[in-house]
Amino acid sequence: MRFFTAPVENLIEQFQKLPGVGRKTAQRLAFFILSLPEAEAEGFANAVINAKKLVKFCSECQNLTDTELCSICADNARDKTTVCVVSDPKDVAAIEKTREYNGLYHVLHGCISPMNGIGPDDVRIKELLTRVAKGEIKEVIMATNPDTEGEATAMYISRLLKPFGISTTRLAYGIPVGGHLEFADEMTLTRAIEGRRLMD
Repeated sequence: MRFFTAPVENLIEQFQKLPGVGRKTAQRLAFFILSLPEAEAEGFANAVINAKKLVKFCSECQNLTDTELCSICADNARDKTTVCVVSDPKDVAAIEKTREYNGLYHVLHGCISPMNGIGPDDVRIKELLTRVAKGEIKEVIMATNPDTEGEATAMYISRLLKPFGISTTRLAYGIPVGGHLEFADEMTLTRAIEGRRLMD
């Protein structure tokens, strides 16, 4: 049974398509939009439409951009010999926030996941190999998530990169700051031990 008019139901259904948004949250969002002044609601709708029309993949790293090259690839101050491979554009933002990395990126837009029908051709691996084949890149840092799909993707790509004779590294994962050893799982502790480094 419908509780709301068709346009409201349609709006709720559209919000429900967003990841992690259930019926109640979709309903709240729909009513929030309906409560906005018309100009603000139009501004919101236009922002969605413009983003969809204008945002594309960077021709070099596959990150999101509204120009041919993203701002990172276009920055001549960046280290062009190092590429950090991530699975999602959000991961670029996360690493950039640390202000510790000055190389380039490559965004895969997913990870290999046979269970979900995602194979190597469904993510941007070919584009990475094309970049490496140019000969300027000396190190590829695999920064995919430390889950089954992320690990499988990192291993698959590292095998493909072997013939190029470049350094392929993996981010060290371990105990979070403020964490306690007794609460860490075996994989996390293993990663922490493997990623250990000399103390200054």
